[in-house]
Amino acid sequence: MAGKLNDGDELSESHEINVTPLIDVMLVLLIIFMVAAPLATVDVQVDLPDSTAAAQPRPDKPLFVSIKADLTLMLGNEQVARESLAAAINAQTGGDTEQRVFLRADRSVVYGDLTEVMNLLRDAGYSKVALVGLELLRKR
Repeated sequence: MAGKLNDGDELSESHEINVTPLIDVMLVLLIIFMVAAPLATVDVQVDLPDSTAAAQPRPDKPLFVSIKADLTLMLGNEQVARESLAAAINAQTGGDTEQRVFLRADRSVVYGDLTEVMNLLRDAGYSKVALVGLELLRKR
């Protein structure tokens, strides 16, 4: 407890908290995190390996969205415009946004175009998206 002198000789208690040391500590921590955060990101280019994961069982009626090499979208076997993708999927699923959507893309499709279609699916409310690829045989 801190004491302060009044006009008289009596010591009285001071109920004020000195927050300056606390602010100093917080500013030092802020600077440390600002310096350390950019160092924590990974910026290494790697050539990712092929997947040898076991194939998952398919549902009875899977919903496939395919991106062809010329960037046209296919819902099942029907061509769909990007603007009407959400309405077409809602019509096929009956509005069930919990249904898994299997996304297939041609090997030549750029990653940005793939993520654009994934964003269209997310904006339509379909967050369960499975990427489809070729199953590789495991070497023993």
